[in-house]
Amino acid sequence: MKNPIANRVDTIFIHVTDLEKSVEWYSKLLGVDVKGPVQGPIYTFDMGAGRPGLTLDNHCFDDMHEIKPLNHPLFNLSAVDINAAYQHVKDLGAEIVNEIQTFPDLSEFSFKDPDGNIMMICTCFS
Repeated sequence: MKNPIANRVDTIFIHVTDLEKSVEWYSKLLGVDVKGPVQGPIYTFDMGAGRPGLTLDNHCFDDMHEIKPLNHPLFNLSAVDINAAYQHVKDLGAEIVNEIQTFPDLSEFSFKDPDGNIMMICTCFS
């Protein structure tokens, strides 16, 4: 029997309280322009060909939904210069969860978005 589930990730969902503010914040974080009007319940950032999208979801049609951020990173973003990325995140006013840590094959740090969702930025050494 052929597996009905494709072996790929199409999008990563991030649950937010204020879609417009979150779209603005993430557009600055990612350095991309907002395309089209921001209308709930979701907005998806294109992360490049062959990569999963980043979808912000405000659950505006679900009165019972409660955002409960996890206590660990949801995903990681890549950066060429970890120090420049760290400063960029600090300039956005993000709360730093873990300072830059350097390991033999990568450097990383974690931070929170305005809703408390934790994500990580990594620089891999090759």
